Amino acid sequence: MLEIYFASGNPHKVLEINEIANPYGVNAKLPEGKFDPDETGATYEENSFIKAYEASKCCGGEEDLFLADDSGLEIYALNNAPGLKSARYAPTAEDRINRVLDELQGVKDRGARFVCAMTLCNKKGEVVFKTTGIMEGKISEKPAGNGGFGYDPIFVPEGYEVSVAEISEDEKNLISHRGRALRKVLEFLEEYKN
Repeated sequence: MLEIYFASGNPHKVLEINEIANPYGVNAKLPEGKFDPDETGATYEENSFIKAYEASKCCGGEEDLFLADDSGLEIYALNNAPGLKSARYAPTAEDRINRVLDELQGVKDRGARFVCAMTLCNKKGEVVFKTTGIMEGKISEKPAGNGGFGYDPIFVPEGYEVSVAEISEDEKNLISHRGRALRKVLEFLEEYKN
């Protein structure tokens, strides 16, 4: 099993990552201590690099790899908001959902997408691989489901009639923006390991 660091302070995210990564022979672990670098980038790609780079400086050894992601919800009718501010759009997940639903009141075109940029760095902080995953869909009229986290209760993926919070974790991992980006990283790592 190849051990890598996943540059996050979110234990739920690392569980989601490992559900996808473990069958590929990869296990992600969180950096030691409190990990919360300033995400000052102007894009998801820049923020994912900042996190991977910071993890490479604070933990691990010469042979270790450091993976980070940055993601957001882009709602077309809101000029791609909340975008980079998705996690800070309101104080709580429930408040963020309510803000989005309030801002979309009376809006017919509710098209949206989740975007996830991933960056893999070595111990020197050099980018070894980077990629992006996208999940297209729309925002529902009201929250539904108890699964997932964040905006999942109001995001209906393309080709579905139910929210991400209403599908199984396995199915979510197959279609999600994070799952799509991560599988590209894992395919790269299969070559990298050999």
